[in-house]
Amino acid sequence: MCTQRSPYNWSRDLYQRHGETIEQYLRNTVLPALEDKSGQGGTILLNELKHRWSNHQIMNKWLKKFFTYLDRYYVKHHSLPTLEQAGLRHFKEEIYMNVKENTTTAIISLIDEEREGEIIDKTLVKNIVELYEQMGMGSLDSYTNDLEQPLLDATRSYYGRKREDWIARDSTPDYLIKAEKAFGEEKDRVASYLNSATEPKLRNVVEDEILQKVQMNLLEKEGSGCGVLLANDKTEDLQRMFSLFSRLENGLQPMANIVEKFITAQGSACTEKRLARLDSGQKDKNDDPDFVKSLIDLHEKYLGVIRETFSSHHLFQKALKNSFEVIVNNDVGTFSNAELMSTFCDRILKSGGEKLSETEVEQSLDRIVQLFSFLTDKDLFAEIYRNQLAKRLLNQRSASDDAEKAMIAKLKVQCGTQFTSKMEGMLNDLAVGSEQKSEFDSRMEQQSDTKLSFVVQVLTIGNWPSYKAPEVALPPQMQKCMEVFKEWHDAKHQKRRLTWVHSLGNATVRATFGKKSYDLQVTTLQAIVLNSFNDGKTYEFNELKESLNLDDITLKPLLHSLSCGKHKIITKTPASNKINSTDSFCGNPKFSSNMRKIRIPVANVESSHNKNRVEEDRSVAIEAAIVRIMKARKTLSHQQLVAEVLSQLSFFKPQPRVIKKRIEALIDREYLERSAENSQQYNYLA
Repeated sequence: MCTQRSPYNWSRDLYQRHGETIEQYLRNTVLPALEDKSGQGGTILLNELKHRWSNHQIMNKWLKKFFTYLDRYYVKHHSLPTLEQAGLRHFKEEIYMNVKENTTTAIISLIDEEREGEIIDKTLVKNIVELYEQMGMGSLDSYTNDLEQPLLDATRSYYGRKREDWIARDSTPDYLIKAEKAFGEEKDRVASYLNSATEPKLRNVVEDEILQKVQMNLLEKEGSGCGVLLANDKTEDLQRMFSLFSRLENGLQPMANIVEKFITAQGSACTEKRLARLDSGQKDKNDDPDFVKSLIDLHEKYLGVIRETFSSHHLFQKALKNSFEVIVNNDVGTFSNAELMSTFCDRILKSGGEKLSETEVEQSLDRIVQLFSFLTDKDLFAEIYRNQLAKRLLNQRSASDDAEKAMIAKLKVQCGTQFTSKMEGMLNDLAVGSEQKSEFDSRMEQQSDTKLSFVVQVLTIGNWPSYKAPEVALPPQMQKCMEVFKEWHDAKHQKRRLTWVHSLGNATVRATFGKKSYDLQVTTLQAIVLNSFNDGKTYEFNELKESLNLDDITLKPLLHSLSCGKHKIITKTPASNKINSTDSFCGNPKFSSNMRKIRIPVANVESSHNKNRVEEDRSVAIEAAIVRIMKARKTLSHQQLVAEVLSQLSFFKPQPRVIKKRIEALIDREYLERSAENSQQYNYLA
């Protein structure tokens, strides 16, 4: 039939009758059967469609095999649809186009039933979905337009109703549990019988309806919002909240804002407790370990929350940083938080302070350095810490050299070499001094005319804080020892000049009262005062002051420690707890104590740091930054220059007016000049 020449070749007629036969069967048999089932329920219609579609596929397959010759020659030669394609096209035109609305409605109805917890025939739905896919003739257009889009619209409507119901009845954790379950079910639904391309679209619809539209309602819900969950340490609920809102674009920012606000409020509560203690009459001191520990514990707690609950997400790390920058820089009382933190370090590092193991010391230092990183006035902390470090080192009160080095190393990691260079220099001075000590000791052994045990610590003046150096009148024995050391030192270091700072020295004085002897551990200046009373003489205050060549500010604390403290080595007349210039003093022959070694502390009248020096250092740093910037940029506006200076200063944040003042000082010294055309613009003068 198909191999003869025209007019005996029946290929065209056969191809046409193939299509007509399929059309007639579909139109006269299949379509009426489907229309008959349309009013009997969705499942019945879908089952009938499945049955008819299966039969059509079998028929199409066998007709294709019967007429393979047509496909091979006639169809190919005339560029016509293959028999299989033609069969699918006829099914689409005669059946699919007429029943698709009803079948789509039936599928959506079954999906809604499954969402409500009913069991449906997933295989049936999957078979019908495959029909939609094949009706696209190689594309997903039919599936997308005829099933997917109506399904997305229906899903939006369904979850819109659920959202209103859940938000009215459920707490935030309960709502989020239902939302999480819904996302899991929709994912499984796609995997079971929908096309995989539908998943992101379906997910976006569900996210928009049950999360995006009620996000702030959920986060701020009274009694169960994000702040309440944080306050009650509801880790699992917070993890779920984080996981769900991370699905949304910018969905975590509102949550991070609430976390930041909450942590700041917790820190403010710690500060308010300290303020309440001060208001109740507690003396304000630079040592408040409870307050510092409360800040450390607070940071440790929420650092853990950020790591474990919020997966160290950058938004929450920033929230923690912002909140602690507010908390740590909120000073209350006379002493700044920088001083309180430095004194806390001093308690840990000095002997007789906190009783901690090496591991606990390491952990405490790590945590205080974490708090330190939020300080704005890092230079102020450095100045106070350096002064306290100097006292620990010079008074041999440091509990561990390794701990001191470890703390300096941690600060160096945070702020760089410039920040810790002087502290490292202090430790180096002591290391070098210990080497020189043995050498000088052998020199002192050759000195037969002194019975004193004399040790000198040589310090590099640039590394250490500045101290008062009173020109006290020394006893002959001390003076002789100093001369021996100076002679030995000058021979070794000809270009160095020694300045004696007796206020930093200490001594052990052997005192005999009756038949008992005591070792008094005192400062060098206390020892000089005690030596004046060796002959049993009574001194008026002014007489002693003149004899020792000391001023009132220096002498009064020394006499107070010896005559008004716990151990009254000297008797004061008249007896009182205050030193007056009219008082008289003599040795106390009745002194007695159960201890053989007695430490007699002297009140420290110096502040923990020199505020003027800090301000001077800041002025130098600001001016250096201005010159550095202007040298590179040549010309800048006032606002640009201030912004760049602030960005370069890492150890403190000056007020813009302070920067303006330094700019004017540099203009006066002709480093800069104002532009002739614009007074708000500066030019660099080479």
